[in-house]
This record gives sequence, structure tokens and C-alpha cells, in this order.
Amino acid sequence: MRTYKAKNLLSERYGQKGTDSREKFRESAYTYYFGEIIRNRRKELKMSQATLAEIVGKKRPYISRIENGEDVKISNLLLVANALDLTIQLTAR
Repeated sequence: MRTYKAKNLLSERYGQKGTDSREKFRESAYTYYFGEIIRNRRKELKMSQATLAEIVGKKRPYISRIENGEDVKISNLLLVANALDLTIQLTAR
């Protein structure tokens, strides 16, 4: 059985750190991750996409796109996070 290190798999599949393909993958992974957090919290609160959209002043399809990792602007992420009583923390590396 062969073992793999995550960093090696990422490099093989998406290129070395700093390359365009790796950055594109990283961005995609983050938007997917944020979408999953938002979807899970919304469901935990037993809130529909339509209700969340109304609270933040958007249309339901936009909430769907956020949850699917298709469109996450920081300003809208903050609006949605606030509506779901989530906090966003930024830290220096």
C-alpha cells in the first residue's frame, strides 16, 4: 500500500504553490467550504434560502449560488454570516 502526502497530491493535481492553477484550486476550495458552512448553518436554523435572501436583501438564487460555491463576495459573505449569527475571523499567517 502506497501512502501519499497531501501537499504532494495537491502539487501533482493542481500545480506547485503559487502557480495560477494552484491558486484557482485554492479559491475554489474556499468558496466551496464557505458555502457548506452557510448551508449547514441555515439548515440548523431551519431557515429557507428564500427567508435568508429576504433578510440580506438578495434573491433566493443568489443564496443558492453562494451555497454552491459559485459566487462569494466578501461584502455579501459578511451580510449572510451576520444574518446566520456566524462570525468571520481573519488572522495573519
